[in-house]
Amino acid sequence: MRSSAASDVYKRQIRMFLEQRGEQFEQQSVLKDLFLMGTSDNYGDMLTTMTAMSGFEPVGENGAYPADGMQEGYRKLLVYDTWKDSFAISAEMIEDSKLMDLKKQPAAFLTGYNRTREMFGAALLGNAIRGNAAAQYHGKSFDINAADGVTLFHTAHPPKVAGDNQCNSFKDEFSVDALGKLETAMHLFRGDNDEILDVAPDTIVIPENADLKKAVFAAIGADKDPVTANNAFNYQYGRWTVIVWSYLNQFIAAGTKPWLLLDSKYNKTYGGAVWNDRIQLAVRSTIDENTDANVWRGRSRFNATFNDWRAFAAGGIASGNDLP
Repeated sequence: MRSSAASDVYKRQIRMFLEQRGEQFEQQSVLKDLFLMGTSDNYGDMLTTMTAMSGFEPVGENGAYPADGMQEGYRKLLVYDTWKDSFAISAEMIEDSKLMDLKKQPAAFLTGYNRTREMFGAALLGNAIRGNAAAQYHGKSFDINAADGVTLFHTAHPPKVAGDNQCNSFKDEFSVDALGKLETAMHLFRGDNDEILDVAPDTIVIPENADLKKAVFAAIGADKDPVTANNAFNYQYGRWTVIVWSYLNQFIAAGTKPWLLLDSKYNKTYGGAVWNDRIQLAVRSTIDENTDANVWRGRSRFNATFNDWRAFAAGGIASGNDLP
């Protein structure tokens, strides 16, 4: 009876510990800054974009109302995968009240879950930077093309309705001048009906690279222009959020220094990068009848992909165009 009561106490402690660590990881994760995070009750969801309306027209006195409307852009289906893991705590460990050991496994379990999510997101973005149409993660292939059918960073994104092909992949290394040029290129991105969209990047995303970090913070970290002798005003100062994502490093080509600009508002509004949780992490505890161990199993369903490429642009891509 005493052993059973102790087991129940430790189960409650472990569950509370898992919940607390989960909340901490959610606050620290950068996924919420790079993806439109959502939930779903479906097997899969169809992602799409819509063109803008043409706008009002002058019709004169008693003129007829012109017909306006929106057209559907490209579509992409996001299907949710199941993710699982488990760990066991021996009956002896519970009986002997090894508190430190009892906490180590739940901590490692939850760290593994959240690291998996971060690494999965980095795998998608890192492979997109490398120009791949799919990301291989733990033996499974994930489609990372944009909804228009080409890679997220591409020199010729095709319009759905009207307009010219557009580029969001550029070879220029990071500099204060390249930053201004790439920002300008994004300001001029057009929709699938050739309409100006007012894309306004506000976030710089880079891997963990000392030279790249130095260049970025030198470019945006002072109110005086760092490349002029008379210290002219630096218009890039105070305008950017910087995300240095170490998880990216293992998924980009060695020796490269890619840098991304992201319009976080456009991404959240139109779903440039989309992450949906079908089933949040659910943890259950059972007793193994053969070993008497307390087995904890975790199950979740989620997936992520890229939809509207206009939320992102990249520099430092060898196969990209020169910045205009």
